Amino acid sequence: MEKRKQEDLKGPREIWLAGGCFWGVEAYFARLKGVLRTSVGYANGNSAHPKYEEIPVTGHVEAVQITYDPATISLGQLLNHFFRIIDPTSKNRQGNDRGAQYRTGIYSTEAADLEVAREVVAQVQKKYQKPVVTEVRPLEHYYLAEEYHQRYLEKNPGGYCHIDLSSLPQKEKEAAPPLYTRPDPEKIKESLSREQYRVTQLNATEPPFDNVYWDHDAPGIYVDIVTGEPLFFSTDKYDSGTGWPSFTRPADENVIVEKEDHSCGMSRTEVRSRAGDSHLGHLFPDGPADKGGRRYCINSAALRFVPLDAMEKEGYGAFVPFIR
Repeated sequence: MEKRKQEDLKGPREIWLAGGCFWGVEAYFARLKGVLRTSVGYANGNSAHPKYEEIPVTGHVEAVQITYDPATISLGQLLNHFFRIIDPTSKNRQGNDRGAQYRTGIYSTEAADLEVAREVVAQVQKKYQKPVVTEVRPLEHYYLAEEYHQRYLEKNPGGYCHIDLSSLPQKEKEAAPPLYTRPDPEKIKESLSREQYRVTQLNATEPPFDNVYWDHDAPGIYVDIVTGEPLFFSTDKYDSGTGWPSFTRPADENVIVEKEDHSCGMSRTEVRSRAGDSHLGHLFPDGPADKGGRRYCINSAALRFVPLDAMEKEGYGAFVPFIR
């Protein structure tokens, strides 16, 4: 059944999984080939926009949102990975963590996905004498967790993790070959305008309210002006009132490199592109609270916008479902 469904699917899909502390669950799934994007947050509770300290009493569960390419990894394969890293017979407990917020569960907004999940759970049950208590339910709501929780183990390699990440197959841990490459310095200089070169190569900052994308609201994707690597979606863009393009998150956490920046007598977090090593702008902790609290303040000169109706033609068709 799942094979037939997967063949009918086009573009990225989403599933939400709860398997105890979301730090380790996210770290595991972010390493799988075919997983395009992850975030951690709070699902299916009794209040809106909960804080981490509140979830033991609000009924929320720590969950990981997983966006994946079904042409590369199926939902069934994702769920098989999921059941490798949890104890599905343990109620409200995984590893050293106890409480209803650490219950295990599979959540979706798609009835067909929930049907696949129930079939997988039925197969898993045959392996255990105790009842499997992993819940399979529709996703009622999902609120992003605070910024410091996102990609926590990447920021804190020695941090607590109840999952053995070494259990990942070696081929899954290997980095995919780069799709976008940085041209040689001379070609970069020839292809960029003076302002684009100053910003991306010399770490300059363009004037606020006097740049091409600060008030741009058309649907599409923003890519690195140097390499063409996808960086931000228009659906994550918002008006911060600063005069520069602002985004709540990147297209994928992996395409952004964060660096400490102590220039200009300030202490800031610089953001650069992964493939092009282009200076993009800075990351600030004053973004919309309901979107994770991050503000990626980006120079227009570091970006090229590809409108929605041109994305397929220019090779960004796989990202069209994100622009909604």
